[in-house]
Amino acid sequence: MSTPPAPPRIFAPARRLAARRRLIALQARPDAARYVMDDMVEDVEERLGFLRVEPKRALVVGDWTGALALALRARGAEVVEADPAGLRGVLALDEEHPYPVAGFDFIASLGTLDTVNDLPGALIHLRHALAPEGLLIASFMAAGSLPALRGIMLEADADRPSARIHPMVDVRAGAELLQRAGFADPVSDGRGLDVRFRSLAGLVGDVRAQGLSAVLTQAGAPLAKAALARALAAFDATAQEGRVMERFEVVTLSGWRK
Repeated sequence: MSTPPAPPRIFAPARRLAARRRLIALQARPDAARYVMDDMVEDVEERLGFLRVEPKRALVVGDWTGALALALRARGAEVVEADPAGLRGVLALDEEHPYPVAGFDFIASLGTLDTVNDLPGALIHLRHALAPEGLLIASFMAAGSLPALRGIMLEADADRPSARIHPMVDVRAGAELLQRAGFADPVSDGRGLDVRFRSLAGLVGDVRAQGLSAVLTQAGAPLAKAALARALAAFDATAQEGRVMERFEVVTLSGWRK
């Protein structure tokens, strides 16, 4: 039997970890944006309540705010926290390899699966880390995110477009990935967060502060002075009443290990 081909190397692991470390540094600022992660955490709590799931042993991956782990512990759960970069001193976890911990009745993965090179493999590792009858809820950035920034960057690059924003999974593909990974009762749904910005610097700053910037293996070239001027002009041309509306799409996958 032939060995299946390795997944394409779309994302650079070193850049991915660097972006997450930069996230923590930027979050030290009092006005740092965190609305995407806050929305993911709130959504997980609502889903657990709707499903009437009370985890006893949980794994939380990627929540750099610590809010979900705190809420689960308040409900009596034993919680292990993990992150690809080992942020805040939690367990460092390589999501594309078997996990060193397992037997969880609940796993939440927040904001990290959109930048793994082997997403089907990462989902399989998550399923293996669950105990039988265990529940996974995974949320991450989805296709359709950052349309305004995409358009602005295309204008900035003019006739030589560069890869600035990485490809993302849509809701339909998410359901198929859950099925391929062997989850029972797979569910995939999406939602959008709309945020208005007064400046391009504010938009880019929020993207970086939340660890959402591109970590592509083939990174786009830095913007030269002329390209930056075109980007600023494109932002102004896109603005309505002095602000540009940007959209952050989130896909949430859920499934059970049977």
